[in-house]
Amino acid sequence: MKKISKYYKKLRIVYIKWSLLAIVVSVFFFPTFVKFQAEGNTIYDVSLNGTVIGRAGSLNDLDEYMRNARKRLALESDEIMLVDAELEVDGRDILFGIIDSQSHMEDRIYQVMKQNERETLNRSYTVKINEYTVNLASVEEVHTLLQKAIDRYDTTGQYTAELVLDPTRELNVLTTQMLGPDDVKDDTVNIFQTAGAATVLQEANDISVEDNPKDFADFALGLKELEFGDNVEVVEAYLLREELTPLDEAIDQVTKDQEKETIYEVQPGDTLSQIAENNHLAMADLVDMNETLDSESAMIRAGDELIVTVPEPELSIIRKEEVYLEEDYEAEVQYVDNDQWYTTDQVTLQEPSAGHRNIVSMVSYRNDKETDREILKEEITYQAVPKIVERGTKIPPTYIKPISGGRMSSPFGRRKAPKRGASSFHKGIDWSTPVGTSVVASSAGTVAKAGWGSGYGYVVYINHGDGRQTRYGHLSKVLVKAGQKVQQGTKIALSGNTGVSTGPHVHFEILINGSQVNPLDYLN
Repeated sequence: MKKISKYYKKLRIVYIKWSLLAIVVSVFFFPTFVKFQAEGNTIYDVSLNGTVIGRAGSLNDLDEYMRNARKRLALESDEIMLVDAELEVDGRDILFGIIDSQSHMEDRIYQVMKQNERETLNRSYTVKINEYTVNLASVEEVHTLLQKAIDRYDTTGQYTAELVLDPTRELNVLTTQMLGPDDVKDDTVNIFQTAGAATVLQEANDISVEDNPKDFADFALGLKELEFGDNVEVVEAYLLREELTPLDEAIDQVTKDQEKETIYEVQPGDTLSQIAENNHLAMADLVDMNETLDSESAMIRAGDELIVTVPEPELSIIRKEEVYLEEDYEAEVQYVDNDQWYTTDQVTLQEPSAGHRNIVSMVSYRNDKETDREILKEEITYQAVPKIVERGTKIPPTYIKPISGGRMSSPFGRRKAPKRGASSFHKGIDWSTPVGTSVVASSAGTVAKAGWGSGYGYVVYINHGDGRQTRYGHLSKVLVKAGQKVQQGTKIALSGNTGVSTGPHVHFEILINGSQVNPLDYLN
């Protein structure tokens, strides 16, 4: 019996040794054992986009695996990548289980993400010029685009555009700063400036210029100033490749002339046909663009505003150039006023004759259009003879229609009251016209009232030299004040829909001895 007992004891010890050995082997050869937890999920089966990844021991570990896999993927590119990643986790509570190692889980997550990489967001730059925007692939392309706009007028390469932070914006928005030949600083000049000598030198230079005026040969002709005529903003963005514009296409869009609408103020002597021709428009197109014109024969007056189109690039260039010219010129017309004549009367006392001169001018341009000219030096070859005209100063007792265009919507006389509060006897004429149409003085005179006039809404009364009065009602804005003297055709208000009114229009009256008369009997 003793032998048997001893044998069993040895057998038990051997069994325990083999069990311990098996546990040690399992620790080294199996991925990981999950720790025993009293309650809750102890193991998680993980799938990414429907692909089995493995098993994790905790959700915190899984979050770390995902972060590390994303970082690994991100390090492979400087751009922002979009990856479809739908994670599914099935948690279970078990006493004993095996989980996958961290390296295995991160490799599997990385592989699935790599396979499901959808698209890449590229670092790019959005250029905004007024309402126009274009997306470019790099800051170098932005510089090239801006430089192409400059090079159109700067053939010698004097000017470059630098991108700088816009100090007026809270966010990181870049704008442009133009650098020209004068922006290259000389250290010697800086030393003099700090010593205060620059002012003395400048004053001495100014004196010498006055004492010794420049000869024509002393002028360095050519480009003197250049800047962008539109506000340019540049912001960094991350965009898809298909959202970027090729550089050549962007250059065409920004530098080539486009037809743009602008406002033209009618000048004395203008005609519709002349305005259309000057702006390369057909008469019919000019009429279609302006609601205030009812036909090609519509009347226009100085001060009227018309919509026209002009060819301009998206990014305009403003520049100044010194130009030498040998030209014929006309002297300014000289007027002799005659207080006994009406303004419609004039007589030419002397016919003009052109002169000739050599000049150096500082000419200002917006793109290809000259906007201003200042003569810096002039040498008269032979003098021009001015035209001398004697003209009247008295305003004739005539009345003109106070608006251009418009449709007569209510004549003078009896009518059915259009709405409650309106009179059944119309004391003037109504012309339907859009709100904001220019209203001009029908005849010269002095403003008697300018402001609110009960049923008239905003109204202007003008007393005239012949003892009559005109009234302009239902205005949206009054541009004159009581006591102000106005000439015939002076812009006094904008049409509206104020007071007792059934729609946008202008109400016009002429009063003689305080009583309204039919304006059609007096209008020219």
